[in-house]
Amino acid sequence: MDSYLYRFKFVRFLFLLSILFLVLLTASLSSLQPFCHDDERSALLQFKDSFIIKKSASLDPFGYPKGVASWTLEGANSDCCSWDGVDCNGDTGHVIGLDLSSSFLYGSFNSSNSLFGLLQLQRLNLANNDFNGSQIPYGVGNLLRLTYLNLSDSVFSGQIPSKLSHLTKLTFLDLSWNILIGHIPSSFFANLTQLRYLYLSHNKLSGTLEFDMFLKIKSLSVLDLSSNNLTLLTKANSNDTLPQFHTLGLGSCNLQKFPDFLRSQNKLSWLDLGDNNLEGLVPRWMYNASRESLVRISLSNNFLKGFEQSPVVLPWSNLASLYLDNNMLQGSLPIPQPSINTYRVQRNLIREMSPLICNLSSLYELDLSYNKLSGKLHPCLGNFSSHLSVLNLRSNNFCGTIPKTWEKGSKLTVIDLSENQLQGQLPRSMANSMMLEYLNVSSNQINDIFPFWLVCNLRSLELLDLSYNNLSGKFHPCLGNVNSTLSILILRGNNFQGTIPKIWAVGNNLTVIDLSENQFQGELPRSMANCLMHEFLHVGNNQINDTFPFWLGTLSRLKVIVLRSNAFRGAIKGLEINNTFPELHILDLSQNSFSGILPTEYFQHWNAMKVVGGNKLNYMEVNSTGDGLGSSGQCTITITNKGTKLSYEKIPDVFRVIDFSSNRFEGEIPEVVGSLKGLHSLNLSNNALTGHIPASLGNLTNLESMDLSRNKLFGEIPSQLTQLFSLAYFNVSNNCLTGPIPRGNQLDTFQNNSFGGNTGLCGSPLSKKCGDFNYTLTPPYPFEENQSSESSFEFGWKVVVIGYGCGFVIGVVIGQIVITRKYGWFVKIFGKM
Repeated sequence: MDSYLYRFKFVRFLFLLSILFLVLLTASLSSLQPFCHDDERSALLQFKDSFIIKKSASLDPFGYPKGVASWTLEGANSDCCSWDGVDCNGDTGHVIGLDLSSSFLYGSFNSSNSLFGLLQLQRLNLANNDFNGSQIPYGVGNLLRLTYLNLSDSVFSGQIPSKLSHLTKLTFLDLSWNILIGHIPSSFFANLTQLRYLYLSHNKLSGTLEFDMFLKIKSLSVLDLSSNNLTLLTKANSNDTLPQFHTLGLGSCNLQKFPDFLRSQNKLSWLDLGDNNLEGLVPRWMYNASRESLVRISLSNNFLKGFEQSPVVLPWSNLASLYLDNNMLQGSLPIPQPSINTYRVQRNLIREMSPLICNLSSLYELDLSYNKLSGKLHPCLGNFSSHLSVLNLRSNNFCGTIPKTWEKGSKLTVIDLSENQLQGQLPRSMANSMMLEYLNVSSNQINDIFPFWLVCNLRSLELLDLSYNNLSGKFHPCLGNVNSTLSILILRGNNFQGTIPKIWAVGNNLTVIDLSENQFQGELPRSMANCLMHEFLHVGNNQINDTFPFWLGTLSRLKVIVLRSNAFRGAIKGLEINNTFPELHILDLSQNSFSGILPTEYFQHWNAMKVVGGNKLNYMEVNSTGDGLGSSGQCTITITNKGTKLSYEKIPDVFRVIDFSSNRFEGEIPEVVGSLKGLHSLNLSNNALTGHIPASLGNLTNLESMDLSRNKLFGEIPSQLTQLFSLAYFNVSNNCLTGPIPRGNQLDTFQNNSFGGNTGLCGSPLSKKCGDFNYTLTPPYPFEENQSSESSFEFGWKVVVIGYGCGFVIGVVIGQIVITRKYGWFVKIFGKM
């Protein structure tokens, strides 16, 4: 027993002794660990000070702004080898690696930057920052030890510096997603013989490029030149000794045919030939069975008509993503192997869909939109696969009913069946798709009631578009108590009746509400002011009877209000300090019964209409569903612009419109309207406005359309309107205007009908020459009624009084002259009063 205890104590002693030895050894090694060099630490701190940390400088949601910001000499943090993103050599202490990607760096970058003093650098990653359009500094060519260089997505511009060709040890070079321009010299990559990965995509590189120079880099495995404006030339063929590419991006390279050297590229897993000029048939050698390694292939945006020998099933056995969209494919839909998960064939001429498509058990996204497919939807679409998330069959010729077999547990998040000829009812089983975020069945012939079972049960739904069907009935009360995820509700062009729900829950996420072209009555519910995210409201072409909804002015994000063709009435008033509509872009109140004077106070506060400029390529998009869904769910309006009713399926974000036409507004046009310099269209026609045309309207230099016709405006047309160089439509006809028509610039382009019905106007383009005035007055132009008979009678007497306003004004002037100068004649004819 004593012997056993002795041995136990001895073993424990040896164990403790070994632990002590390890601790001492670690401390010893730690004390030998070299600190970074003073000059390198100083260079890093200078680099940090040359930029600012800006939140918008990186779009990476996992960015790390605290990395560089934490570099400091305070406390125990003087060793730069311990700083975030810095890697040092364990033996020498030299800085050999910098990973500052997504660090929110912002500022200009030049070759005098201290970074280029770190001559021991082997790896440099500055991707996903914002260097404010700087050229890639030629100083980077001094870092001759670099093997890895990543400058992607960092707002670099200009040409690729020739000094990069000095970095002969590079194995990885990524300059993609910048604004690089110019051509690439054929000798540029001659010295970069160790390159394995080269990314130049998504720039603005141009010119002719000898592709064969890349084929001489035998180690090259990944090459991406796509999304530039290059023209590739190659003499290589399949018999040459070539590098075996793993990834090859040749999109947007002006290829006229499939490059012959691809015949021998049997190790490709990723191939992009999209956005070229490929035409005719896909050659048989492109889809032979030997290409088992292909995982992703894009042939989109070409002029391809089909496949040689028209295979029923494509043989790429491991293919996961296939993009054939925007071609001229005809006949039957080619079916890939069951391994496929993303299959896009939209915008072709496909007419038949094989039932074999139901065998694609791994499918995640299926997009067959904008084709010529017809017949009934296959029942398998309801329980297509357990993986299917996106189903887009938009704009085909499918008929019959929507399948009723939507199974529980479905992972569908997007269903787009719009622009077909589907009939019947919406299947109640769709409510089983509990993950559904986007449902668009617009522009069909669905005959049903309001689908409360969807709105009330699908808690993930973000967009619901049921527009242009035969839906009818009243709204279910649950719509007002809508879930917090629903953002876009589009119900236009149906037969819904009754009142709009009066309760709209606080905290809802609605940004777009389009209830236009229905038969809604009653008032707009005041609780709509709870829709704090609201940007677009369209209730036009209904039977709503209410006053102007000034209470919507509290919604600071509201951009579009369309109330046209209803029974709104009364003066526009109720302005409070917070009810200013600061972001309003479009306001259409036309064809109602609004009355009173124009709302000067509102005009003063519409700040968004005072803004000139902006990106004309941006639209008021509401499509939040990702790629492949076209224009589904966009804000759509029809407004009178340039004298014609125009439909806008895409509303330019810079578009500013005021349409108060066909109402009962009276009084003068306020001078303050001239401060709304962002306006593109101003329509005040068919009212009872009086007074002069304000000269301040000459400040509206963005204006493309001005319609002041069919009012009782008098006086001369201001010469300042000749400054409206963008004006394409101008109408002041049927008023009481007098004097010469101003000439110059755009006003010289308008014809007689822009000025007709003003007997006092003279000069070109009218036949009446100035100096030959004739004050004979014609009866006032009849007011265009668009109201009920009762409201017409109520307003008739006002029209008569205002209609003779022109005669009264001119009559008083002429009468005063006659009475003063021809008093005897006046007494003789009319007698003493």
